[in-house]
Amino acid sequence: MTSRKKQEEIIQIQDVLKKHNFPEGQLLFCRKDEEYRDVAERAMPDVLVEDDCESIGGIDEMTITHITPEIKKKVRSVPVKEFGGIDHLPDKIFEL
Repeated sequence: MTSRKKQEEIIQIQDVLKKHNFPEGQLLFCRKDEEYRDVAERAMPDVLVEDDCESIGGIDEMTITHITPEIKKKVRSVPVKEFGGIDHLPDKIFEL
């Protein structure tokens, strides 16, 4: 998921992901007048891994905080330390 909205910026993000051998998949982005919350609710993930937003206000800035309660009940939130990466997470999604 990216905060980018302009088509050329979205393409740049896709190119970076491809260059660094990220697995193929759909890059989610905010449409006009959307916020991360809207994208997450549209995607309805089973698991949402996101950084803890420590440098910009913490939990109040995290996507999971703004998802509607009904949808939030269905999403497993996995916060990670900002800029800490995800290498420490288990390889198997059911272990999260």
